[in-house]
Amino acid sequence: MPVYRPQHTVTLPLLEREPELAAAAHAVDALCGPSPTGGLLVYRGAAGLGKTALLTEVRRLAAGRCAVWNARGGETVTPGPFDLVQQLLRTVLTPDQPHDRAAGPAGASGPNGVSDAHAEHDKRAPSPKSPAGGAGNIRELLGDRYEIVGPALGVTPPGEQHADPQGVRDGLDALVERLAATHGPLLLIVDDAQWADLETLSWLASFARRLGRGLPVLVVVAYRTEEAVGETERYLRTLGIHARLLVTLRELTGEAIAALTRAALGEHTDDVFCREVWAVTGGNAYETVELLAKVSDSGLRPVEEYAGELRALGASARGTGLITRLEKLGTATTRFAWAAAILGTDISLDLAVSLAGMNHEEAAECAERLRTARILVGTDPLEFVHPLIAGSVYRAIPPGVRTAMHGLAAWAVSRSGRGAAAAAPHLLEVHPDGDPELVEQLREAAAEHLAVGAPDAARRCLERALLEPPLSSVRTVLLYELGCATLLTSPATTVDHLRAALDTQQLDDPLRVDVVFRLSQALTHNNQTGDAAHVVAAEAARIPEGPARMRLQAAHFLWEGVQAIEDDGPGRSRRLARMASGLGGRGNTERVLLMLRAFDGTARGESAEEVVQIAERALVDGGLPAGVGWTDTAWGFEPPALLGLSYAFADRLDRAESLFTEALRAFEISGWSGGHLAFAHALVGYVQRRRGRLADAEMYLRESLRLADRVGNGLPMHWDAACMLIDTLLARGHVDEAAAAAERYSFATPYSSSIVIPDAPSVRGRLLLALGRKDEAIAELVATGEALAARGRHSVVMAPWALDLARAVAEDDPRRAAQLASYARDRAERFGTHTAIGVALCGAAALKEGPAKIELLAQAVAHLEASPCRYELAVARVEYGIAAGFPAELGWGLELAESCGADGLADRARRAMESRHAKR
Repeated sequence: MPVYRPQHTVTLPLLEREPELAAAAHAVDALCGPSPTGGLLVYRGAAGLGKTALLTEVRRLAAGRCAVWNARGGETVTPGPFDLVQQLLRTVLTPDQPHDRAAGPAGASGPNGVSDAHAEHDKRAPSPKSPAGGAGNIRELLGDRYEIVGPALGVTPPGEQHADPQGVRDGLDALVERLAATHGPLLLIVDDAQWADLETLSWLASFARRLGRGLPVLVVVAYRTEEAVGETERYLRTLGIHARLLVTLRELTGEAIAALTRAALGEHTDDVFCREVWAVTGGNAYETVELLAKVSDSGLRPVEEYAGELRALGASARGTGLITRLEKLGTATTRFAWAAAILGTDISLDLAVSLAGMNHEEAAECAERLRTARILVGTDPLEFVHPLIAGSVYRAIPPGVRTAMHGLAAWAVSRSGRGAAAAAPHLLEVHPDGDPELVEQLREAAAEHLAVGAPDAARRCLERALLEPPLSSVRTVLLYELGCATLLTSPATTVDHLRAALDTQQLDDPLRVDVVFRLSQALTHNNQTGDAAHVVAAEAARIPEGPARMRLQAAHFLWEGVQAIEDDGPGRSRRLARMASGLGGRGNTERVLLMLRAFDGTARGESAEEVVQIAERALVDGGLPAGVGWTDTAWGFEPPALLGLSYAFADRLDRAESLFTEALRAFEISGWSGGHLAFAHALVGYVQRRRGRLADAEMYLRESLRLADRVGNGLPMHWDAACMLIDTLLARGHVDEAAAAAERYSFATPYSSSIVIPDAPSVRGRLLLALGRKDEAIAELVATGEALAARGRHSVVMAPWALDLARAVAEDDPRRAAQLASYARDRAERFGTHTAIGVALCGAAALKEGPAKIELLAQAVAHLEASPCRYELAVARVEYGIAAGFPAELGWGLELAESCGADGLADRARRAMESRHAKR
């Protein structure tokens, strides 16, 4: 892009930034060396201290050695979602277009903020490997992620489904990594990040964790500290934490200002004049450069006699002085400058012409005057020389005129074919005026934002639409849309919006039912499962018999069933059994009810064979029915998850694994890389735990927690994954690691408001026993047994509290231990799986001695040989081999324990074998 250069160009040194430059040079050398290594540099400070100049120097250091891509935030208009990502990757997105939009203003300022003669050369220097771009190449680079990430990059239209923000971020990670692998080291420069869109900042904050780990990508970020607030400040703070270098720039000293002054005006400049330059500018690099340029342009002699005129010259470079200077250029030029300020950055000449209300010839003359006055640079697109100038011009526009111009800008952007989302930043600035068309435009923009994975941007559009205000009938739908937009990111906000939608009493029945169901989901995600059950029950009681009521009744059973505590569990189970007894799975509501009935039967310890028969009626041709799949929003992922767990506990691990791997695949394909994918990893991991593949289980469960940690802290998904991981680590004999996981994820009371699989208090009791804290374990397990019995839940597989409690009290109260073991055996036989019976027999044997012990263990081995649960078989074989003195059985147990990854059990088997050999 050709950039206009003022006639009087002054090249000045970059002073008092030597450590920062040295770190930058080292980082660029590491990036461009024989073993390319990236990282993150962050420069921050007040406006005008030379951050952009530092970035220019970094760009110069890398010129011709690697690909250098730029992006820049703009103050005057809120950027659209992923705007800066699109700027950074423009070279590969639109290869036939000029791509130096961020370099223009940077090139207009030299090292300490002045024009740099090197900048033009830097921008034209070819990269070692110039990537071919365009949508076709991006499709190849993104592969399966194209439909997920493409809309965010603007290379493919948004779809109808809401994109998961984490999925988009993961796709961007993969894209940049592939670009670095195929096109060589990358230098990504982001200036004025305090004005970047939140979606780009969120991605950068996430991507920063990967930098410096062998990835040949160097990211350099600069931002103003005083303008970084809210979420922006949080993301930038995260970048600082992961930065190789985080520098807060300070004002230049008087000595540096004197050196700059003499470099610009000549060595004959006297000390008094230099001190006055420092006094006028306060050491601000940008203001110093602008002042020195004006001194040079004016012909003012740099001596004490004329030092008093510096304040007037300095005032003309900023604030009201700048505006006075602008107004002297004429009404038309001022109007054109206003149009440019309204449009922000990457200023399209056509849009500026339309907004200023003039022809192209007149606009070209205005642009030339503004370039001469050091206000604008470039031709098409245009840029302000410095963000301080853009901000001053924007704030000088009378408020009423500014608002009207934003409205005109929105119209011009829409008319140019860029779409509602591109016009949204301007629509957000228009004063509310009851305009139905504006409301619809904002709703359309919100839908586009959701489709590209930008729910926060969608929320802003919908909240602004509510202020218009919309028609009362539209307001109700708006509240619903707003609730849906914030469901994954802010369940508490969703609850407020959906309750407000219900309070309007203007929803038709089908939509009202959907609102109630979404509200119940939001309440559950907000750890208010009891409230979720109550809200659907109240609505179900309000409406007549029919499909809508049945759907709400199913939702009521769902949320009541997954509560950690409920008032009448046996009563709910009876009602659910009656309702499901005659159902054949003729529709999705019936199928969901059957899924819930299967899980309830599992939790109650009913016959596993009957549970499986119920579960099979919920399927269509052996698979999940359309509309109740993992990514279907009508019911959510909970019903298929409960169905899969029912199969898992019934020893149908093949069926469970098929369902859970389908979940993993469905979430990955849909780009749902947040909580959904975390939960799917946990489910797959738990199937591996049930199979006895303990190392694989640990891998999946740790990945689940890693994914969950990216979403937030203390979420429901953390409970399940942490509980499963602790259970797995205890099975492996890694007690210290299990304790560390419990500490890391606060695995103790108060527990989640939703049930945890396996039963959290049971696992907590087992952990306490392993740690030698017997009294605490007994108290935990006693309370667990009482709570579960009150709910009518007697599954000794899902909640193995009874056998652990029996072992804990055996020494002090053998009679009670025997009763507990008898209870566990009775419940296992009622459930009827080989795993449940084998484990119960093994637990009962732990309380016996001699032939009785051996007989029980022999029976346990026989049952567990028919079970798919290899770890439990390994335990039984080892204990049987020890008790009976059978070396072969002990050897088989050791081999099985080793193959399972049960290190503690394997050690026990080895010690027993060594002891036996020693006795010989």
